[in-house]
Amino acid sequence: MAIERANATERDESSGPSETKRSGGTDAAETDASDLDGEDLVLAYPEAPEPVIDGESIAAEPGAVTALVGPNGSGKSTLLKGLANQLAPDDGSVLLDGRDVRSMDTKALARKLGLLSQESTSPDSITVEDLVYHGRYPHRGFFERTTEADARAVERAIELAGCGHLRDREVGSLSGGQKQLAWIALVLAQDTDVLLLDEPTTFLDLHHQMEVMEIIETLRSESEVTVVVVLHDIEQAARLADRVVALKDGEVRARGPPEEVVTEELLSEVFRVDADVVDTDRGPRVTPLRARHEE
Repeated sequence: MAIERANATERDESSGPSETKRSGGTDAAETDASDLDGEDLVLAYPEAPEPVIDGESIAAEPGAVTALVGPNGSGKSTLLKGLANQLAPDDGSVLLDGRDVRSMDTKALARKLGLLSQESTSPDSITVEDLVYHGRYPHRGFFERTTEADARAVERAIELAGCGHLRDREVGSLSGGQKQLAWIALVLAQDTDVLLLDEPTTFLDLHHQMEVMEIIETLRSESEVTVVVVLHDIEQAARLADRVVALKDGEVRARGPPEEVVTEELLSEVFRVDADVVDTDRGPRVTPLRARHEE
């Protein structure tokens, strides 16, 4: 039974200064969390005349949450694919703990880095529990049976994703929000040091959005996992992330703590909206006022 993922786990095996996290966790310099750095990346698609990302660099703070934000077509998902080794750069490199990801064996990379893609598909008849077990693929040989360690990892992932009540349900019978929790459980079962999430809250109702946000917050507070997440909702990003990277037209326009990046000036320049921004103890609160139009 094939599970198709835009994810390193499912491919065939072929041959800045640290900051204290707002959540109260340890300083990144004191953790054993992994470094993920994209250096001078040029990312393009064969059918496109110009690169989507042209010479940009990004450093994900170890053990913290980095949010990529920007309007549609700004290059957020393309950048994430480049970091995940799903899109080979025309130039530049992606380093995971100092090692170029292109030099890593497929399973070795999948044991270190997990990706939740927007392009996840599976047979409708597979159960949620069986789906989550596919996340253990990088930890087993081709013919090896599942182990007690696999079972513990799957149980932890299902519990963390809050989908225990769905474990015996077929994926095809789930709502969009329920499916998203199942896919999150799968990538959590990989038990990786780095987790990349591509718009995990898009198209979800408010309840399921909050569940996803709580999962990410739990990972930050209880695990040394380096998270990079693409978010459309700028206020969600401001509340959730330790660092925000804002992109427009494939260029990084701002990066830093949310209170420094999420400003009225940035919303005007990058998102083309007038808005009020008020600092709160839960991060900047954004109130959009009107869309800006070309003069």
